[in-house]
Amino acid sequence: MSTFRQERGFTLIEILVVVMIIAIISGVALMSMNLIGDDRELDTERRRLATLIELAQDEAVMQGREFGLEIMESTYRFVEFDPFDSRWNEIRDDEMFRLRQMPEGIEFELYVEDKRIALELDPKSIEDPDEAGMSTNVETYAPHVFVFSSGESTSFEIRLNRRLTDQQLVMRGNVLGEIEFVDQED
Repeated sequence: MSTFRQERGFTLIEILVVVMIIAIISGVALMSMNLIGDDRELDTERRRLATLIELAQDEAVMQGREFGLEIMESTYRFVEFDPFDSRWNEIRDDEMFRLRQMPEGIEFELYVEDKRIALELDPKSIEDPDEAGMSTNVETYAPHVFVFSSGESTSFEIRLNRRLTDQQLVMRGNVLGEIEFVDQED
């Protein structure tokens, strides 16, 4: 009498089902960690900054005020020019133009009139050299981007980078105050 040992392996369909389940789980995990290029948080921050710049432009034209934007490595703030003191001041008690911190992992690159600007880690001090008793060779504070009451502004390019994923989103502003978003392919 002969005994047959029945050898059974996996069918092709069973292997394909397992591969599909692994692919779906991996895809969901990658999307939740923003590792496949669709970085909504980066786009949200770019849109927020563009909206705040446009709001500053509107306020400047309507109220005849001059605004400025100072960009740091991972923060930014708006300042306003006081024509009576001829100096820039922080905007206090205004929730819209307050100092803003980017989410962890997002950093800025700034180009003003096609020149890369070395960004500081913290905001510059806005002190009047005369009031502080400083010497006259102390540099007077000035923001990176100017928003004039005429509706014009400094030409700039702001790049928001997420170093972990090598993701980058770009926005550009021209002297007429128009802001455009640029895709990475452009």
